[in-house]
Amino acid sequence: MADLAMVFHWGPAEMDPMPLEELADWRERARQRHEPPKKNSRGR
Repeated sequence: MADLAMVFHWGPAEMDPMPLEELADWRERARQRHEPPKKNSRGR
């Protein structure tokens, strides 16, 4: 889960005990935090 490592600075020891569903939830949070907000269609 490189996304989590990059965004939250977590290593394998922090992620290994987590169930897959929890990792997926954290991965989505990492995606939201890392991606810039989308602009509306008018570019504002």
